[in-house]
This record gives sequence, C-alpha cells and structure tokens, in this order.
Amino acid sequence: MLQKELITKKDYAAIGEEISHETATEFVESYKQKHAGEREGYILGRNIIDQILAQPGCVGMRFYYGLNEEGQKTLVYVGIDANGQDLLKKTVVMQNGSLGTDHATIADRIGFWPW
Repeated sequence: MLQKELITKKDYAAIGEEISHETATEFVESYKQKHAGEREGYILGRNIIDQILAQPGCVGMRFYYGLNEEGQKTLVYVGIDANGQDLLKKTVVMQNGSLGTDHATIADRIGFWPW
C-alpha cells in the first residue's frame, strides 16, 4: 500500500509551467473574445504572495473565486501543503516560548485589471 501511495502522490509544488509569449497571447485573446466587457484579469502584489508562501509547510497556492463586499468577482488565495490541503492553521511560538497555533494567512484585495 505504501508503494502505491508513493507512486500516486502528486507533487503540488511542481504544478504550473512556463508558457510561450505566443501561447499566452492566444489564451488571453481567446478569453477576451468570449467574455467581451468582463474584467481582463487581476493584479496581485509580491508581498502577500511571499507572506503566504513563507508559511511553514507551504508548497503552493490555491485560488478560489469569491464575491467581495461590492458583489464583484474576486480571488481568495490560500497556501497549500504537500498533500494539496489548504493551510488554515500555522504553528507559532507563543510569548511564553511554547508552541501554539494561529490562523494561517488567507488573502484577497486583489487589483482588478483594467482599472
């Protein structure tokens, strides 16, 4: 059983790959044609990305669609562990030096593109 688990375990840290500029242009233009008038994308700053990825055990990020307070489509993003599970708690050092848990970083407040 252990052998099967090792063979089928997904490497979440390796998800995603670089694509060519031509492929990226094709993807974006296809979306624009099919979804004319909708927002073209989102902007996300490095600081929050670094904060999420720096959490112990974080190997990647998951993006969920959500609706913000104004009812606009947005992204909610959360770190994931090596098993592909959302990081909802993180280990922290308490003031007395003992270990405890706290909420992991989950984020929103993306920029919309175009402005």
